[in-house]
Amino acid sequence: MKKSVYFLMITSLLIVSCAKEESLLEESVNLEVGISQELLTIPQINQIIDQSLKNTGDFNWSETTDQVLWSAAIHGDGILTIGYGNKGESFATERNSRLNNSKNSILAEVLEWEGGNREAVLYEDPILNVLEVKIRSIETVAQLRKRTDIRYMEPNGYSFFANEAYPQNQRSSSGCGFEGATLNNNDFRTVSPGSLVSWTYDQHNIEQAWSYATGAGITVGLIDTGVSQYQPLLGSQFNDGASSGRTIQKYGTFIDSIWPWSNNYDGPNDKCGHGTSMGSTIASPRNNNGMPVGVAYNCNLVSYRATEDVLLNDYHERKGVRDALVQLANRSDVKIISMSIGYPWSIGNVKDAVRYAYGRGKLIFAAGGTSLDFTNWYPVIFPASMPETVAVTGITDDGSYQQCDTCHDGPEIEFTIVMERDNNNSRTGTVLGFYNGDTDYVGGSSVATATTAGIAALVWSKNPGWSRNQVLNKLRQSAEFYPYKDGTKGYGNIDALQAVQ
Repeated sequence: MKKSVYFLMITSLLIVSCAKEESLLEESVNLEVGISQELLTIPQINQIIDQSLKNTGDFNWSETTDQVLWSAAIHGDGILTIGYGNKGESFATERNSRLNNSKNSILAEVLEWEGGNREAVLYEDPILNVLEVKIRSIETVAQLRKRTDIRYMEPNGYSFFANEAYPQNQRSSSGCGFEGATLNNNDFRTVSPGSLVSWTYDQHNIEQAWSYATGAGITVGLIDTGVSQYQPLLGSQFNDGASSGRTIQKYGTFIDSIWPWSNNYDGPNDKCGHGTSMGSTIASPRNNNGMPVGVAYNCNLVSYRATEDVLLNDYHERKGVRDALVQLANRSDVKIISMSIGYPWSIGNVKDAVRYAYGRGKLIFAAGGTSLDFTNWYPVIFPASMPETVAVTGITDDGSYQQCDTCHDGPEIEFTIVMERDNNNSRTGTVLGFYNGDTDYVGGSSVATATTAGIAALVWSKNPGWSRNQVLNKLRQSAEFYPYKDGTKGYGNIDALQAVQ
């Protein structure tokens, strides 16, 4: 089954262990008179979330009751993420007395209502205006909500998908897969010195654009599941053939643990397969190995294993993406960030990190969402729903902008990429496989996003002195609908050749 089908599988995610949940349900909690003492169950909380999604297309913890927010926090190890400061004040590169006073006052109040337990303070971010605390009392939630210097409070350890409604065989596999696939001869062409060009590239004149730019001198940051240690073309053979003088760097910010206090980073290597496909789409080398070539085959790549899979339903995944965004934002060489990951609704600390990276001049591409065909009614997902990101979705090759079988679209979409045969939805973009010598197919808005990030690297390589806005405007001007914008498909298909001319 192709990996793209799972990008936003509303029906398939990680379930917190039964033993862990039972221990949480058994915890005694001190409640004040006048506040409901009932700890809502996960199905009860999910019903509230699901109703909001169906009625409004969105969900926000700020619109729930104290009881709902507190119950969700308790089911998520008691973790409460607090964004403080004025509205829209996501970060501060230099701390001022107002923010310091606000932070210290919030922490003091948490300690007061949590009985002076110093273990209640889990994390203070040095750049983002974000705190993480561990709570037990609903009164803590009630009192903090009275403050005017808190932008949001979210139960970041809570997973919408952690209950018996999502069985063992339908969880923790979003976008993942290790098996390669033999490519159909009609799905690629061979170009010198012996690389395979995906049929999808021809829909956007990518090969023709290589006469003007190949991505040289541009660094793309990839936030995903990492890249495979078993794929040398994204490792020791990254410089090979026509791809030379560039670097690939691999980092890991994901912590593979059920415990929120763990700091045991899981390393940079892909254990899912999705990140390897995205890295291949962006930057696979052009050589004589008979393997698929990347869109910007001469760009530098900085890969972050920030998530376990593509759905940010876990505390450590959200934290991993937050940290990866901040680290990439602080690198002057990184121009572009590609994120084929997401969640049905916004996550405060990730949103703050996106705004920080945007404030540092990064051009951030995000996937509009890919899911099973019976859930693709869902609108554009987070973080593609943010104005600071450039949302991309996938369409078929039928010529009428038919939405791909599993893709999401909506008013936030900026661009579309052809990535699926209209008569065969398993025939999608061609990429490197997880293991040396393997090839594979990958589709959905995931590969559409990585393809667009690669095209942006071509444009920036041709015009190294340009700003983010100049590159984005050039992409828009090269798209089929420009200067008009469709209500669900944005500016349409990008013409890479026109974008680099």
